[in-house]
Amino acid sequence: MLRLSKRSVSTLLRSGDKSFRVAAGASISRSSTSTTDAKRGDTESRWYSSLTNGKCRKNTHLNMKTNWFVGYRYESSAAASDSSSHAPPPPAEKFEYQAEVSRLMDLIVNSLYSNKEVFLRELISNASDALDKLRYLSVTNPELSKDAADLDIRIYADKENGVITLTDSGIGMTRQELVDCLGTIAQSGTAKFLKALKDNKDAGGDNNLIGQFGVGFYSAFLVADRVTVSTKSPKSDKQYVWEGEADSSSYTIKEEADPQLIIPRGTRITLHLKPDDKGFADPERIQKLVKNYSQFVSFPIYTWQEKGYTKEVEVEDDPAESKKDDQDDQTERKKKTKKVVERYWDWELTNETQPIWLRNSKEVTTEEYNEFYRKTFNEYLDPLASSHFTTEGEVEFRSILYVPPVSPMGKDDLVNQKTKNIRLYVKRVFISDDFDGELFPRYLSFIKGVVDSHDLPLNVSREILQESRIVRIMKKRLVKKAFDMVLGISLSENREDYEKFWDNFGKHLKLGCIEDRENHKRIAPLLRFFSSQSENDMISLDEYVENMKAEQKAIYYIASDSITSAKNAPFLEKLLEKELEVLYLVEPIDEVAIQSLKSYKDKDFIDISKEDLDLGDKNEEKEAAAKKEFGQTCDWIKKRLGDKVASVQISSRLSSSPCVLVSGKFGWSANMERLMKAQSSGDTTSLEFMKGRRVFEINPDHSIIKNINAAYKSNPNDEEAMKAIDLMYDAALVSSGFTPENPAELGGKIYEMMDTALSGKWSSPEVQNQQHMSQSHNAELLEAEVVEPVEVDGKK
Repeated sequence: MLRLSKRSVSTLLRSGDKSFRVAAGASISRSSTSTTDAKRGDTESRWYSSLTNGKCRKNTHLNMKTNWFVGYRYESSAAASDSSSHAPPPPAEKFEYQAEVSRLMDLIVNSLYSNKEVFLRELISNASDALDKLRYLSVTNPELSKDAADLDIRIYADKENGVITLTDSGIGMTRQELVDCLGTIAQSGTAKFLKALKDNKDAGGDNNLIGQFGVGFYSAFLVADRVTVSTKSPKSDKQYVWEGEADSSSYTIKEEADPQLIIPRGTRITLHLKPDDKGFADPERIQKLVKNYSQFVSFPIYTWQEKGYTKEVEVEDDPAESKKDDQDDQTERKKKTKKVVERYWDWELTNETQPIWLRNSKEVTTEEYNEFYRKTFNEYLDPLASSHFTTEGEVEFRSILYVPPVSPMGKDDLVNQKTKNIRLYVKRVFISDDFDGELFPRYLSFIKGVVDSHDLPLNVSREILQESRIVRIMKKRLVKKAFDMVLGISLSENREDYEKFWDNFGKHLKLGCIEDRENHKRIAPLLRFFSSQSENDMISLDEYVENMKAEQKAIYYIASDSITSAKNAPFLEKLLEKELEVLYLVEPIDEVAIQSLKSYKDKDFIDISKEDLDLGDKNEEKEAAAKKEFGQTCDWIKKRLGDKVASVQISSRLSSSPCVLVSGKFGWSANMERLMKAQSSGDTTSLEFMKGRRVFEINPDHSIIKNINAAYKSNPNDEEAMKAIDLMYDAALVSSGFTPENPAELGGKIYEMMDTALSGKWSSPEVQNQQHMSQSHNAELLEAEVVEPVEVDGKK
């Protein structure tokens, strides 16, 4: 008996009533089944050990151990079952997909091309391929190019009638090739030609053919409602005309009958533009499109343009003046002329046939690079640096990158998504300048340049770039070259060049610290900061590491809103005494950038405004003595301040200040709190939970702290001591960079303290005597009022 696999059985189960009978020899019924049993009526069921071709109506079950299918089937007789088992299955019919061609073409064209301008680019690319094919085939068969020696493309625009005619002197097409290439959608003649080259072992590997997908020609219907193609191939003696309409499902092919329209070789495409798109027939617009999209096609492109030249013509004399001159015989007569511009039409070369990036970099001068930069990007200043390179192997592309001298959008414009700084070409054909976000990370959006790929399709879209493995490889290579350029500027002998670069694009690199962890090693050496030992000139992290003390184990920094506030912060006092350099992070993005780096050359970044600062000079005996002396005072201050601080500790970072308020190790710094409040749009409730714990540190060597300690020991409940603690906390809050919650209350405390301290200090002696006498008089009056009355005659 034939065994069936589980997959076969499952397939049969899913097929419903189309089950098949598979028998090994003949059908085997039960051994106990008699002749009487075989003649039972329709209500009797029979067992089969093979699959039946009838419909399984009930009790269908599967024996998974033996891979057999067993079921019941109701039938009229066994004879009927036997006869039906030998009936052949009906043959399967084969159908081909049907489509409404006009609708399908409309979907293809409008889904591939979102910009109507690209129709000219596509047609020029096809013409370039036709010329390339002829040039290649002429090497082995010179007879092909004998009819027309010039290999070029000519575009004629009839603005009045809305007609554009594009003619090339390429290989042309035969009648059958017209049917195959233009009559079959997505049939690429270039792709077939490339395949033939690949199959030919003698063919060279280098080619400049552009098209591959066979849909570029139909982009003409973006702007034209009727397209006529007249073509002549050297392989044929006849010239054929193909004609199609935008909304039609058919096309016509005929022989060219007009002798005036005969061309020696090549193809002439005539576009009859739609009423809304007749503006494309403007010769100036055609010239602009050619320069934008097809500037670097390998063959010369000529456009029909109006030209003019200046000439002098004679001017007829005024009759009155002529009569006067006749009377004066002594006056010498001179012919009067004027300059006029004579207009005429002629062919004008529109493109440059040799892109600068295809040339050997050793043959291109710096002035040529700079001129290409100014011309391509409409700049008037030379770039700070340039890089010309070629990538071959797994991915092939050429590129020229530039570092601009200034930021065109302003120094504060970090993320400008519409920079249009990278011009993407595919085989010298311009695709778009809107893909820089896919080729560069946004923090390098200031880099300008051109990228010419040999592997991307001509109708590339943003979605294709985002998912393309080729683009990912290109992006990695481009980013590396961009960093090499910037590094070259930083190592230049002219320090002003990098200062200029940093002034314009330094924030971009700091943004890269946050967004691109993979390139931290490339970004970090390019960063620049002010420091406690270099307040006027920025230093690099390499310079900081070189200046570090032998015992220093970390890179110290403080974040603030200015250099002045940073260098006067109380956190720096002990570090300045030890001559330890501290980086000043004075821009809003600096602190986040440094925190993203975490370390540099195995040196951790340490924020000196946070708790647990270790300067490597701990004295355990001194710390123990200070805790014994001021431990209870710290608890007393903490009790007074309550939830304002997490704890009160003895500080090791202060030398001249009595106290300081430091942030928790894992919370926001004072600078970060200030920045986040500024970005909260007035609603600070959501920021409360992000505030870090605050630690109040006191300087045990300061006189104020000693007086506070004495006040605790003498009278812990003294009201003046309590006010002194509150004022000391508020002062530390401000000096540490935090914002007081109630500035008016803080001002009132300061005024009250000033009034007490300054009372009578600068008053004149007369005023002081008057004040003293007034105070004495008031004292006498007060004493007279408390004298007891005397009894007189028994009465008071």
